[in-house]
Amino acid sequence: MYDCIIVGGGPAGSSAAYHLAKTGRTVLLLEKSALPRYKPCSGAVSPSVAQWFDFDFAPAIDAQVRRVRYTWQLGDAVDGQLETDPIWMVNRAVFDQFLIEQAQAQGAQVKDRMAVSAIESQGDRWQVNTADGSFTCRYLIAADGAQGPMADWLGFRRHKLREAGVLEIATADPVENGAFSFEFGLVKNGCLWSFPKRQGYSLGIGNFIGSPPKDIKTPLSQYATAFDLSFEQGELYTHPLKLWDGNHALHTHRALLVGEAAAIVDPLTAEGIRPALYSGMVAAQAIDRALNGEPDALIDYTQTIHESWGADMQWAQRIANVFFRLPKVGYRVGIKRPTATKRLGQILAGEVSYADIANRVVKRISTSFLPGRGS
Repeated sequence: MYDCIIVGGGPAGSSAAYHLAKTGRTVLLLEKSALPRYKPCSGAVSPSVAQWFDFDFAPAIDAQVRRVRYTWQLGDAVDGQLETDPIWMVNRAVFDQFLIEQAQAQGAQVKDRMAVSAIESQGDRWQVNTADGSFTCRYLIAADGAQGPMADWLGFRRHKLREAGVLEIATADPVENGAFSFEFGLVKNGCLWSFPKRQGYSLGIGNFIGSPPKDIKTPLSQYATAFDLSFEQGELYTHPLKLWDGNHALHTHRALLVGEAAAIVDPLTAEGIRPALYSGMVAAQAIDRALNGEPDALIDYTQTIHESWGADMQWAQRIANVFFRLPKVGYRVGIKRPTATKRLGQILAGEVSYADIANRVVKRISTSFLPGRGS
C-alpha cells in the first residue's frame, strides 16, 4: 500500500509527487497517456516558481522573454519591457517530463498509459482501479486536469469549462528577440496571445466571460499574419479551461484536488502552471502532516489555498468582468498606460497582487466609459 496515489502527471501532480516523495513517503503517480506527452498550452511560466523547488529548471526552459507587445485589432501597438526576471517559455512535453523525472529521482513511482477506471473508499484507505490492476493508498490526490473524472468521483461541485485553442507553428529559423504578445479586439470577451519559443510560436485564443467563441480559426488566421505566418503552417489544438470561479472545498475524505482539476487557474490571464505547481506543493505538505497524524491537515490545505491564492483571484475575476466587457476602453485607459507592463511582470512574479491594483483598474475603466469622464 502506498502513502499516496496521485492521478495525473501534469505540473500539479508531479509537484505533489516530488515534494511528498522528498519527505520519504511512498508515492505512485498514474498518468493515462504515454510519457512524455504533449499538453495544449502556450507554455509561459513565471521564474518565481523556482523558490518552491531545490533543482535547476534550466534544462526545461525553451526560451526566456522580457519584451511584451500589445495590439488592438492588430494595430495601435504598445511595446514594453518587463522589469522583473524574463518569463520562461516551455515546451510542455519537455517541461512536464522534466518535472516527472525530478519526482522519480526522489523515489516516486510513475506508471504511464495507466488510466484510472474507478476509485473506492475503504475507510482508512482508497482503492484505485485500472485496467492493469488495482492499487491502494492511504491518501489520494486528484491532478487529472479540467476534463478528468476524479473531481466528480470524489463528489466535488462541477465548474463551467471554457473552450480555448493553441496553434503551434514551428519555424525554419530560430525566433530572435521575440515578445510576449497579446491581441485585443479580434475576439469577443477574450483575447489572442502569442508566446515565442526557441524555434516557433504558440498562438492562443480564449474567452473569459460570456458565451464561447463560435469561430476560433478566423481570428487565429488573422493573428498569424502579424508574425508573417499562416494558419496552415501550424497544428491547432483545442482544450477546455477550468477557470477559478470562487472558493470551494478542495478536500474530502483522505483526498485532495490540485491544479486545474481544482479550477486553480487565473480567471484573468488563464495562467495555470504556476498555481498548479504551488497547489501540488501545498497538497504534499498537507498529506505529509496527515500521515503524521494531524487531524486538520487536509482542511488546512483548502484554507491555505483560499487565503494564499483564492483571495486574490476574486480581484482578478472582478478585473476580467469589467475589462472584457469594455475591452476598447480597457485597452485605452489600462493597457496603454506606461505602468501596464511593469504591473504584469510584478503580478507574474508574485511581487504585486490583483488586490493591490483592482480598485484603481476597475474605477479607471468604469469612469472612462461615462460621457465626459474619459481621458
